[in-house]
Amino acid sequence: MGVSNHERRNRAFWDADADDYQAAHAVELAPARAKAWGAWRIPEAELRVLGEVHNRDVLEFGCGGAQWSIALAREGARPVGLDQSRAQLQHARRLQHEAAIVFPLVCASGEAVPLHDATFDIVFCDHGAMSFCDPTVTVPEVGRLLRVGGLLAFSKTTALRYLTWNDKRDRDGRRLRSDYFGMRVFSSDDGTVDFQMTYSEWIRLFRRCGLRIEDLIELRPPKGARTTYDFDYRWSRRWPAEEIWVARKT
Repeated sequence: MGVSNHERRNRAFWDADADDYQAAHAVELAPARAKAWGAWRIPEAELRVLGEVHNRDVLEFGCGGAQWSIALAREGARPVGLDQSRAQLQHARRLQHEAAIVFPLVCASGEAVPLHDATFDIVFCDHGAMSFCDPTVTVPEVGRLLRVGGLLAFSKTTALRYLTWNDKRDRDGRRLRSDYFGMRVFSSDDGTVDFQMTYSEWIRLFRRCGLRIEDLIELRPPKGARTTYDFDYRWSRRWPAEEIWVARKT
């Protein structure tokens, strides 16, 4: 299967941006804060999304520098990091070396994962492949990769933020500017190609792929929180800018 246009564009973006990204967010992604969700780095210890990871086979589905996977390996998980950006994976190798932790890194698309069926107990990502790949392809791939009883968990930007984005001011807005029904691909000339669906489409897609929804967590920044990511604190305190889907393979 050939590489799609959105995959080529996203790979080119992340390869070009990897060094700047890792430098800009080094503090946010440092070991002390690596195991945390979203732009506001809300700790996994607080949200308890992944559950027990010791002795679990875990796929980080769009791992970037694999900071999450390194943290999970310290807790006894057996992680695999997958990303389509070679430049991001170079940072993952560097960080593995600094941490003296080694696990497989796979350079591949989330839409065509070169790994065997029923390989993982957990597939997860924090603004990873589930944001930058077509979910009608990635969700079936996750269903294939998970063992029965396995967990899918991923954070993403909410549809609401895309629907209210003000292109002229290049910022979050307070009014709807795009249609909810029929939305799928959001792209710009100088950024990534991102995917969204309506909530009912997500629910039906999970069900078709044998995944039972366990939770939908709408993230809200703590009072006074700061972030190095492009998220507006005041907006995010009023409306959900990020969410975490949690589903289990039946």
